Amino acid sequence: MPSALDFSSLKYLFLDRDGVLNRRIPDDYVRNPDQWEWLPGALEALSLFAGYFEIIVIVSNQQGVGKGLFSETDLHTLTRFFLEDIRENGGRIDKVFYCTHLKKEDCACRKPGTGMATLAKEAFPQIDFSASLMTGDSLSDMQFGKNAGMKTVFITTERQPEPEEQPWIDACYRSLKELAEAMSASDASHNP
Repeated sequence: MPSALDFSSLKYLFLDRDGVLNRRIPDDYVRNPDQWEWLPGALEALSLFAGYFEIIVIVSNQQGVGKGLFSETDLHTLTRFFLEDIRENGGRIDKVFYCTHLKKEDCACRKPGTGMATLAKEAFPQIDFSASLMTGDSLSDMQFGKNAGMKTVFITTERQPEPEEQPWIDACYRSLKELAEAMSASDASHNP
């Protein structure tokens, strides 16, 4: 699986949430701030990304709301909590998009559908998907990115090791921090 991208052409970052920023809860959902656990190096990576990308958005399927396991209010409380953490650590997220529909509803905004990409483009008309990077830990994240015309980075985890060769994946990294370090090294080699 290739692990090299031309980062110099990328200006917009799309991030999945669970399994990329924070530790995923197996067979459950992160429902409140007490359950939130940052993945190692994620906050540091977000701080680096803030200086690199013009726009950074989160796109996350959250069907736990649709299942009635937690409310949209709970989801917004959790979002305010982690966004404050990001700000306090020198990072930024420009907007968060969620799809709270059930998988069986076949909603266009649920990844791998591109509805959340369309919403991001409406919020930020300057976004160019060909200059965008989607980073996630599932094949549906990668399909979402490719369906919208983005480059894709797959974050490998114990739950989701590096998959076999996939047409949807441009590069694999073990963490957001590893991706940020690769971008910094690439930037340094282009701007000695």
